[in-house]
Amino acid sequence: MGKTRHGRDWKVEHLNDPYVKQAKKDGYRSRAIYKLDEIDKKDRLFRPGMTVIDLGAAPGSWSEYAVKKVGDTGKVIALDLLEMDAIPGVTFVAGDFREQDVYDALLKEIEAEQGNTAESGAKSEKYPGKVDLVMSDMAPNISGMKVVDQPRAMHLVELSLELAQSVLKPNGVLLVKVFSGSGLEEFNQLLRQHFKRVVARKPKASRSRSAEHYLLASGYNV
Repeated sequence: MGKTRHGRDWKVEHLNDPYVKQAKKDGYRSRAIYKLDEIDKKDRLFRPGMTVIDLGAAPGSWSEYAVKKVGDTGKVIALDLLEMDAIPGVTFVAGDFREQDVYDALLKEIEAEQGNTAESGAKSEKYPGKVDLVMSDMAPNISGMKVVDQPRAMHLVELSLELAQSVLKPNGVLLVKVFSGSGLEEFNQLLRQHFKRVVARKPKASRSRSAEHYLLASGYNV
């Protein structure tokens, strides 16, 4: 009974959410676009011609936003475990980011866009740094047990940083969703070792009761 009531309450909250209503009105795929929009307006993430990686992309609102910002001379490569309806100008890689073959497939797409040759399992020495922005809105399937969920979330965050270190240009940017809890302070310190500036962002579209927020790391030191 409790689970059923909780599910019903969530559905009611979701349907009454002003950002859900606004996304439908504006024709966007999800309310998440307003999180990125607020961060972009504050921190000016995008410019024409950029190459952008969107991790945890489905249903695609961040990719929708990014591809408009980078224009015809830019490129957006999106990845998700879930399928995503095509977006003009966006290359999609389907699969679990935690699996090495999927990770390698993403690296190959990045290299293909740059006209270089990639090798399976290649790391930073194979990638001269062609990406301007890596952004991740990934989150694990939630079990409701923080002792389980937080390590899973941190693993995704750490993989996002690993990718960023492999593909970012000098002074590139990483935007990653994190959850308050164990391991976050250590990760924050790690970011500060590799980026010139690290700030936290909690967009208005991110529900206040949620432990999620975003870390924006800019000025990548290769």
